[in-house]
Amino acid sequence: MKQTVIVYRKVPEDVLALLREKFVIKYFHNLETDHDPDFLKELPTAHGLLGASLKVNKELLDQAPYLKIVSNISVGYDNLDLEELKKRGIQATNTPGVLVDTTADTVFGLLLATARRMPELDLYVKSGKWRGTKDEDLFGVDVHHKVLGIIGLGDIGKAIAKRGHFGFDMEILYHNRSRNKQVENEFNAVYCELDELLSKSDYVCLMTPHTPETDKMIGEREFRLMKDTAIFINGSRGKNVDEAALIKALQTGQILAAGLDVYETEPVSKDNPLLQLSNVVTLPHIGSATKETREKMARLAAENLVTGLEGGTPPNLIK
Repeated sequence: MKQTVIVYRKVPEDVLALLREKFVIKYFHNLETDHDPDFLKELPTAHGLLGASLKVNKELLDQAPYLKIVSNISVGYDNLDLEELKKRGIQATNTPGVLVDTTADTVFGLLLATARRMPELDLYVKSGKWRGTKDEDLFGVDVHHKVLGIIGLGDIGKAIAKRGHFGFDMEILYHNRSRNKQVENEFNAVYCELDELLSKSDYVCLMTPHTPETDKMIGEREFRLMKDTAIFINGSRGKNVDEAALIKALQTGQILAAGLDVYETEPVSKDNPLLQLSNVVTLPHIGSATKETREKMARLAAENLVTGLEGGTPPNLIK
């Protein structure tokens, strides 16, 4: 008898076909909430879950007595209660690696767009305000030969450092749980304590996962340590930043600008003050969102799931 898998994120047809050969598939291509009645009806039959963003916690797991594996189509897994999953002997996997370059491209693009005020100036031209003069009010700031401070030097952080060093001749500072001699040698990067990095960097790029230790790690004190010409980029998780402190720092000129792909609450509320500030560039948590990369992520997630349900150790088991 075939095992049952609930797929709750849109995946390529060939991936879905592969899964259907092996399992009974219950497909929710765009699950809006874990309270969806149809989803909840199928949950007690599930041996595997494949998707992204769903909060897999005790409440959900109590309704899934046959569950063996949760396969996240994401590098992050803060939506998973790992302690509860391990307690129940349920495997959890993610999709690292395949999204590194795509996400680094997005984050560095966000840095460039913020520094050169590209969205703001695009609107300026399209609204018919350009009259042929280049007013200093429209000037941005340089990226090349500036100091880039990266907090969290995982694979994506390393890829951002590579782009800054080789592409823009930037001086690379980094703060991480441990030093990385290879990165120091390859990119002439310098390890710093957090306060030193904040005070010296022209661009502060936050790339840590969200954990109890990183929750609101950048707040009022940290923004005060930054230069008033500094640009803050968050490509990690919104909850790593005290958003009220960020808004205050931007409104008062404590820092120059911010580029954000993530927020404390997502989707971001339409009345969030960040959306009213001209010195903020906002993206809709789209770091890895290219057709090619999302397809690779779905295939890797499917590979993790198949291996786990067939009794093996998935290649990307979260330990």
